[in-house]
Amino acid sequence: MQTNMRREIDEIPEAAARLLERSRDTVKATGLALRDKDPAFLVTIARGSSDHAALFLKYAIELQTGRPVASLGPSLASIYGAEMRLSGAASISISQSGKSPDIVAMAQAATKAGAVTIALTNTLPSPISEASTHPLDIQAGPEIAVAATKSYVNSIVAGLAILSEWTDDAALRRAVADLPNQFAKAVTLDWQMLADDLADAESLFVLGRGPALAIASEAALKFKETSGMHAEAYSAAEVLHGPVALVEKKFPVIGLAARDAAEGSVTGILDGLGAKGARAFVTSSRAKTARVLPFVETGHPITDALALILPFYGFVEAWSRSRGLNPDAPVALKKITETR
Repeated sequence: MQTNMRREIDEIPEAAARLLERSRDTVKATGLALRDKDPAFLVTIARGSSDHAALFLKYAIELQTGRPVASLGPSLASIYGAEMRLSGAASISISQSGKSPDIVAMAQAATKAGAVTIALTNTLPSPISEASTHPLDIQAGPEIAVAATKSYVNSIVAGLAILSEWTDDAALRRAVADLPNQFAKAVTLDWQMLADDLADAESLFVLGRGPALAIASEAALKFKETSGMHAEAYSAAEVLHGPVALVEKKFPVIGLAARDAAEGSVTGILDGLGAKGARAFVTSSRAKTARVLPFVETGHPITDALALILPFYGFVEAWSRSRGLNPDAPVALKKITETR
């Protein structure tokens, strides 16, 4: 019997196409608002998978615009009542449900502080949309499985679409428009070669750099959520500053490399770990020691990184079931987490 999570993974290409069609006018208006504001910096407001989407957008915005992006702790508003100084800034809040109290409180504080406030949400109307000057429906459709998949991807697609309008970047605009086609290819890729080498593992690392680090963070979370597997995400550079001490013989390490400036670095580190006996995998044809996981080349370094999450989602859903678990209903988790 097919799980809700598997159905929702398979819906990602359609969901992305729906977003790009139905939210086109809002995307353009939001991009123009950023162009008019010309923010000196941006902040993001999110938790969980949404925070990993925000991390992806942080790297994309910094790479494309040179503007720094910082993550705000939602508790600054909801618990500490801090007053932020954001008159020269823009903020991006991401919430699937649109009603987590601490995310809403921080979005309200950002609006009050004078920022151009963008909300990426799967629920309109909602408290997060009412708290923001530019709410955008990510059009993911109902997401029943507890583990977010299509809402995570569509949050990033929405952010990249806005970024392409803000910067008037034709190459990024074309790459985003082609994402439904690229996702349709990526969702069919098979990463089951991971299964045998994870069978007796108790822990693993997922590595990346730049936007792919955000994908690694999401992958590590999904291992924990759906499969009860301890996984940690690190920058492929940062892992060498201490965590590599845990990488003994047969320790699994997955490297997520996009076709960007960091591909050689990430692949080289995975090859080095593989040469020392680690069970090393990487999404790059440049690998010499690490085993190559299949990937889609989208033609743009930023969207290349995003496409990596689809074959991973397919793998981790099947991996969860193979361990006798239900990926639709992870233990001790619920769909909407209303933290304060």
